[in-house]
Amino acid sequence: MATPGTPDSGQALVPGLAELLSVLLSAGQLTSRTLGQAAGAAAGEDWERRFAETLHFLQRRVKGDYAVDDFGFDRDFTTHTVFPVLRLLKDKWFRVEVRGIENIPADSGALLVSNHSGTVAIDSVITQLAIHDAHPQQRFLRMLGADLVFQLPVVGDVARKTGATLASNADAERLLRGGELVGVWPEGFKGVGKPFRERYKLQRFGRGGFVSAAIRSEVPIIPCSVVGAEEVYPMIGNMKTVARLLGAPYAPITPFFPLLGPLGLIPLPSKWIIEFGEPVDTASLGPAAAEDPMLVFELTDQVRETIQQTLYSVLVTRRSVFF
Repeated sequence: MATPGTPDSGQALVPGLAELLSVLLSAGQLTSRTLGQAAGAAAGEDWERRFAETLHFLQRRVKGDYAVDDFGFDRDFTTHTVFPVLRLLKDKWFRVEVRGIENIPADSGALLVSNHSGTVAIDSVITQLAIHDAHPQQRFLRMLGADLVFQLPVVGDVARKTGATLASNADAERLLRGGELVGVWPEGFKGVGKPFRERYKLQRFGRGGFVSAAIRSEVPIIPCSVVGAEEVYPMIGNMKTVARLLGAPYAPITPFFPLLGPLGLIPLPSKWIIEFGEPVDTASLGPAAAEDPMLVFELTDQVRETIQQTLYSVLVTRRSVFF
């Protein structure tokens, strides 16, 4: 028989322990539910789908179940690693507005030619993502980059994985004939590194090599005009001595860099508008037309003038730099 004050097998050894555990368990369930709802609200209604896609992506990488093409393009890596990060910039920071996406073909080859700006050349990757997100077929833009891009550690490897390749006619024609959408920025570093006072004024387009590639491949040329990138890092000076020491085309001075150190690298939240113009036909000219320097020059000038006039027309309608 149990003596007074001695708990039997049905009593708690420590008074209130069961109640305490119950309260803690309830609090844990409530916290878990609250955090889950908060995470869902932050990630959007389809956060569970995104989480599942991330797990599948990790499984594929561990198993090696993904493909890389001859140029090093890794679609799986681009879609699930690079694009989600860039999408925050595109949608939340720059609030990119896309116009004329219907001018980009559904599945055939085409050469996209765009202005280049911004001191730090992020306009190319933002354009790539804008096309992928806005196009009904979610097309990938295969970017042609300068030698310096692929000489940089890490940056060169990431560029290859995200679809970039060396800016050469041979590679461009191979991609175009394979039905790819190829992007070129003929201004090069002259466009990216120009002073802020020369914003939205196109630099020389070179000798028209991109036009020759389009004619030989018999694909249309699509003019692209990007407004907003010029104000991301306004370049007010150039440290030429530093640039020579680093082997870089320029060493920019902006209102916040290098004055604020790493904080000066945060891009300004300018409002972007990307407009794709009507395709310029080259198939009717025939591949042999690529050997006519006057024709190539005229077509190059036509594309350049189209982009320049579009930039002016968009700037006239823009309410402000940041809204």
